[in-house]
Amino acid sequence: MLDQALLLDDAGRPFTQNGPTFSEDWDQVAAFCRQVYMPFRVQPAAPRTAPAATMRLAQIGRITLTRFAYGVPVHLDRFDPDAGNILVLNTLRGTLRHQQDGGQHVSTAAGDSFVVDCSRTDYWLDADASHMQLNLTIPHDVVENIATRWLGGRPDPQLWTQRVAFGGTGSRWHTLLAYAVRSIQADGSLLLGTNAAAHLEEMLCVELLQAWSERAGLPLRAATAAAPHYVCRAEQIMAAEAAQPPTIGAIAERVGVSTRALSDGFRRTRGMTPQQFLRQRRLEGFHRALQQARPGDTITTVAADWGFVNLGALAKRYYEHFGQLPSRTLAQRRHN
Repeated sequence: MLDQALLLDDAGRPFTQNGPTFSEDWDQVAAFCRQVYMPFRVQPAAPRTAPAATMRLAQIGRITLTRFAYGVPVHLDRFDPDAGNILVLNTLRGTLRHQQDGGQHVSTAAGDSFVVDCSRTDYWLDADASHMQLNLTIPHDVVENIATRWLGGRPDPQLWTQRVAFGGTGSRWHTLLAYAVRSIQADGSLLLGTNAAAHLEEMLCVELLQAWSERAGLPLRAATAAAPHYVCRAEQIMAAEAAQPPTIGAIAERVGVSTRALSDGFRRTRGMTPQQFLRQRRLEGFHRALQQARPGDTITTVAADWGFVNLGALAKRYYEHFGQLPSRTLAQRRHN
């Protein structure tokens, strides 16, 4: 159903696009990816291999659709969370291997889809030489706002951290995606005019939320209220001072509530305790410090800067979260 997506429209006319649709230049491919996805790192499986990249795009409201492939095997990681984007990777052919929790991974083949919120969790993927993708890039705020309108409150915050495979040929998602693609004409406009963009955007986001929540085991009916100001302020403090964090009691005092009220606020609106939130920020900070390590830095010295003493426990938690040991991250930094 999607084989000709962004190649021919529903009337059989070839899609037109400003800019290149194929490239063998890494810099040109990187510029395209920054534009439609976000900054991230690309490592070809074989050094000094030129890409044979397909680069096609279309727009449905605030959703960017891309028909994309590198044309060579690659490993992608270090997706920039500040871009604020959710990726939905729909495999047309070939195979992708995606990061999941606990050092696990899952593969997607033709007809399968995978969703990850790169603004809320780390992510890596491996793509084989024959991969071809029809991807969606959706700002997190767009999906969250649509969820709020439909549910009367925000979804369980844990949903955004879940990396899940879903869909499949014949699924509701696959059928809706095919309908959306058929609605785009050869010049990039929508068959039913500009008013159709908002409706298609909402349909895609709602179906994505349904499929995502079902696979994550987090029912959408479990909506949560907006976080109170003291939870948001506590998050800012913990993010800014993660290397040498104050106690949760001290944080509660600084934001003007009791420790119990702060914990209740986090559980109700974030689905986790303040301690869990702080542990995640510290682990992510340690990860970034390894990626930015200076010559002569070691695991021990970087861990000490972040107040970690038990290196064995740290390595275990790090592997569960990032899918590799701290030593591997440091070795990649030195290699680069």
